[in-house]
Amino acid sequence: MAKKPAQEEELDDSSAPLIEHLAELRSRIIWSMLAFIIAMVLCYTVWKPIYNILTQPICAALDARGQNCQLQIIKLQEGFFTAINISFFGGFVLAFPVIGYQLWRFVAPGLYRSEKAAFLPFLIASPVMFAIGAAFAYYVILPMAYNFFLGFQQAPVVATPDEVTATGNVAGIAFQGSMQEYLNLTIKFLLAFGLSFQLPVALTLLGKAGLVSSSGLASVRRYAVVGILVLAAIATPPDVVSQIVLFSVVYALYEVSIQLVRRIEKRREAELRAQGLWEEDEETEEAAK
Repeated sequence: MAKKPAQEEELDDSSAPLIEHLAELRSRIIWSMLAFIIAMVLCYTVWKPIYNILTQPICAALDARGQNCQLQIIKLQEGFFTAINISFFGGFVLAFPVIGYQLWRFVAPGLYRSEKAAFLPFLIASPVMFAIGAAFAYYVILPMAYNFFLGFQQAPVVATPDEVTATGNVAGIAFQGSMQEYLNLTIKFLLAFGLSFQLPVALTLLGKAGLVSSSGLASVRRYAVVGILVLAAIATPPDVVSQIVLFSVVYALYEVSIQLVRRIEKRREAELRAQGLWEEDEETEEAAK
């Protein structure tokens, strides 16, 4: 029986791990999708209580003005699609721990023990920071934003024949919000602030990988300020108070990121010095002289 050429045998041997990795990836994706579908179905069964929680900011703003909290179904199918949107959003939130765990199980076998110890805290910190950002938007930003938007209402004024007015009758402006439109706006706020609070996690992870440095982040601080101002102008309504709050929070997170990256650099330097592998940069040596 003829033997396969050596090159063919090498190709066959190298293809086996690839097939195993693809099978493992498919298994992890299937488990993640199952967790998402189950969580989505659970959220669909309780979509009304979830919606009642999401409508608390607008209801509080309307109650402060003495108005009833009632949103409209503009289209016949709007209520159903609102329930589906809540199910998708809530399903992703509930299934995220399972999805993150499946991601970790897929990546972990290819990492060294030190790399696992470095990566795992970021995997845990990411959902925590997202939850903090979403909570900040829910309890701080949304009430300010909706108070600002509702400030454009006005009560109708009807002039009687005995009254002399410059404008005559004045049309009233009343809020009659769409159910689905309100939900979409609220979810956008929650997602925007949840993602903004990922800044320390992302920059610290890049610093851990050696892709950014604390000095580099500090040197582009002025550009970061401009970028954060643009983000605050886009993510918040044209209300100076909410823009200042968002800018202050995100900029503080940027400064925290610089300190975290600097701490990682000092720890890495101490470890390399202990091993006798640390080499001083030429600029550092000249400055020392």
